[in-house]
Amino acid sequence: MLSTIVLSVARGFVMGAADIVPGVSGGTIALIFGIYDRLVSSIRAGSLALGNLVKADFAGAKEWFARVDWTFILSLGAGILLAVVSLASVLETLLLDQPILMSALFLGLVAGSIVITWQMIKNHSMQNVMIVIGVGVGVFITLGLRNGTSEEAVAQVADPAMWAFFLAGAIAICAMILPGISGSFLLVLMGMYGPVLAAVTSRDFLSLGVFLIGAVIGLGLFSQILHKALATHHDAVLAALIGLMVGSMRVLWPWPFGVDSTALGAPDSHIIGSVALAAIAFVAVVVIARFAQRLEVLDNAANSQSPADS
Repeated sequence: MLSTIVLSVARGFVMGAADIVPGVSGGTIALIFGIYDRLVSSIRAGSLALGNLVKADFAGAKEWFARVDWTFILSLGAGILLAVVSLASVLETLLLDQPILMSALFLGLVAGSIVITWQMIKNHSMQNVMIVIGVGVGVFITLGLRNGTSEEAVAQVADPAMWAFFLAGAIAICAMILPGISGSFLLVLMGMYGPVLAAVTSRDFLSLGVFLIGAVIGLGLFSQILHKALATHHDAVLAALIGLMVGSMRVLWPWPFGVDSTALGAPDSHIIGSVALAAIAFVAVVVIARFAQRLEVLDNAANSQSPADS
């Protein structure tokens, strides 16, 4: 049990670290670790329990709360929170000091996750290939419509109201459980990345509390849609998620054409180091994913045997 908790905390820490970075999704990390379906199912059960609680259906709420994998969710959440609190200022500094190398590292991570996700599709049909291409091209073009990124977006909302934190939480959390769509990048587009990051580093608990309330509500509503889509159209959803990851790689290109731009430029500096980091990250994702999936199989086997043993 202790090893399972420690493993979930470690997974959550990596997810939290990814969620801080614009262009990298915690949902992508969940897919790499083989816990994506388990995460969405538990979130959906929790949201249904809260919905029944609001309707005063206490029996229904109790039933759905019992379906939540609490050990998994709480330990994963603890890891995410630990990463956000401890790494926010560190990643902010690295992104400012080493933007090219960091972008290359994240590009390799996302590329590796694309390979892993593609292997999760059961039927590699032409229809699913077209979904990947269509979504990928659409996201690639859409992300190119905005040239400014972090500095420009932060300047748009210098002193946001509480409702802005609520709305930002509700929207960003939906992206954080979608592989390929970064919640932090959406915060950048909304002009809320700077204020939210500042609230974390300055321990502004009021703003963070409002943000978290919005995140809980948004996550509860969106998880219902996502769970149903995965249950009825598993391969098509995964193909769309791959397209999202492919298209979102645009914002991770280490050599943008100009400062704070999503236009693609030619490599002009740190080329060898960037290629090496991207390759290392790609290989690391594939190897870690294989290892994590084996651990998940062992965890599931241990959990299924524990009732009988007791």
